[in-house]
Amino acid sequence: MIEEKNITLTLERKSAMPEELEIEFKNMLTQGEFNCIKEHFSFTDKDFTLQKNHYFDTPANDLREKQCALRIREKNEKFEFTLKQPADEGLLETNQAVTEEETKKMLAEGSLPPGEVESALQKLGIETKKFRHFGTLSTNRAESLYKDGLMVLDYSFYLNNEDFELEYEVKERESGQVIFLDFLKTMNIPIRHADNKIKRFLRTVKTD
Repeated sequence: MIEEKNITLTLERKSAMPEELEIEFKNMLTQGEFNCIKEHFSFTDKDFTLQKNHYFDTPANDLREKQCALRIREKNEKFEFTLKQPADEGLLETNQAVTEEETKKMLAEGSLPPGEVESALQKLGIETKKFRHFGTLSTNRAESLYKDGLMVLDYSFYLNNEDFELEYEVKERESGQVIFLDFLKTMNIPIRHADNKIKRFLRTVKTD
């Protein structure tokens, strides 16, 4: 994650071939600002899709110590297993499709399904096949194409917390930043730092 002009910029490089550099700008919102953006894009409740992020770590919190994140994302009855780890610039993301049964087994027993994520964990020096599920963050998400990118409006809820967030996904960093800052200015929304979702979740776990 990079801070530029107080705006949160996340770079994620997908591990699938060919590698793809994904650039996201993020900004936290108030509920009122969330509603204004919802109205701006003419989003209705039907435009929002529920996705659940199930987070995992080893019993010794090895992933947290390495600043990595392991999750299964459940969306539209599909399940994606993802490992995020620090790279020279941004985050390296390893993705793997898993079944509902594999997801249930991971949630209940912490049994790691075989595949690309397991291989990436082994390269990190994490040999255990047993993980613990330490929580779930749910997000209602609406998306709209906007100029040269994708505008993403999120309402997330976890434990006893909720938050509102705007993301802008682009392919080109400099022009994307200009467009995102201009949009915030047009909507009269101040620039606010936005940690990624797992960091916000973990912060809540520590304070509860």
